[in-house]
Amino acid sequence: MSARQSKLLSLDAFAKTVEDAKIKTTSGGIITLVCVLVVLMLIRNEYTDYTTLVTKPELVVDRDINKKLDINLDITFPNLPCDVLTMDILDISGEAKVDILKSGFEKFRLVDGQEVADETPVLNGLNVFDLIKTDDHSGPCGSCYGALPQEGYCCDTCEAVRVAYANKEWAFYEGKDIEQCELEGYVARVIERINRKEGCRIKGTTQINRILGNLHFAPGASHTAPGQHVHDLSLYNKYKENFNFDHVVNHLSFGKDPESDLIDSTHPLDGHRKDINEKYHLYSYYIKVVASRFESLNKAKTLETNQFSVIQHDRPLKGGRDKDHQHTLHAKGGIPGVFFYFEISPLKLINREEYAKTWSGFVLGVISSIAGVLMVGTLIDRSVFAAEQVIKGKKDM
Repeated sequence: MSARQSKLLSLDAFAKTVEDAKIKTTSGGIITLVCVLVVLMLIRNEYTDYTTLVTKPELVVDRDINKKLDINLDITFPNLPCDVLTMDILDISGEAKVDILKSGFEKFRLVDGQEVADETPVLNGLNVFDLIKTDDHSGPCGSCYGALPQEGYCCDTCEAVRVAYANKEWAFYEGKDIEQCELEGYVARVIERINRKEGCRIKGTTQINRILGNLHFAPGASHTAPGQHVHDLSLYNKYKENFNFDHVVNHLSFGKDPESDLIDSTHPLDGHRKDINEKYHLYSYYIKVVASRFESLNKAKTLETNQFSVIQHDRPLKGGRDKDHQHTLHAKGGIPGVFFYFEISPLKLINREEYAKTWSGFVLGVISSIAGVLMVGTLIDRSVFAAEQVIKGKKDM
């Protein structure tokens, strides 16, 4: 044998087996059947992985951060008439929305469990600067009862007087003895609705800036000034046995709210109910909103939405120890109401639908499964065969 042939023999990766390896045994047949079954099972698992759809997330910077964001809200207050309730939206830029109807929301009175459209809503957030000035007024000028200078403004309606009182931080109560309110029937209407223990449902959509802010419901007319935001609690405080901010969040979402089978839910607060039955209680929801896009495998279905997480907290305004957790102390003060504090993330979450394995990964997995099982089977077969030979040799002695 030449030296060149000797080198080639040393590189032979497919060395021939010994003569004993050609012997067929019962144990070898059993091991072969077991190996075949294991290989088929592993191939089936590889195919299942190959055809399984998974969602892979990716975080990117949200390029729409400067655009307005829709907030969709539907909330019910079963123990609070619409005439007592005010909704405000504030953010850290100083922008404030205090007009429920102009912001895209609707009020519905709850009378004996039935929803009734509020045909004569009061105080939808009229601002003091929207009041009619005397220079632009024709005819008799309604009195503001000292809340605003008479030479500068005219309060021709009950709503105008109420807003003027709010800006002066005066108690308005039911508007009794105020001529405009008496003539409009506002006083009688409010007292009737309070005595009937009506509730209120507010639903609609408005837009907010993509920055820190809050949307809150509180009693009475509100007044916003540099460094402060106050509400007139006079009517709320007057009726000791009435009113509380127990509520049901029927729906809360951000952005467009399309129906899709790509995700289960992006509305963790839907159907959330609070029934504490405490008049002076503050409910807070801290919401973190993240813009999200869901891309299906065929790219035909793409869902643009917003997901959010929420932390809930509530406390009595009197402060003190928590009834359920004696080692927890609540702060004292504040106003009764429901506050939604929202923070918009500057990042966007993209969820792409993909197969768990590629075609090449599937083929590689199948080959690896077959090779691995055959190698283990070979080792087991050799061990069993060697053991059988040893036992046979001892019997022949």
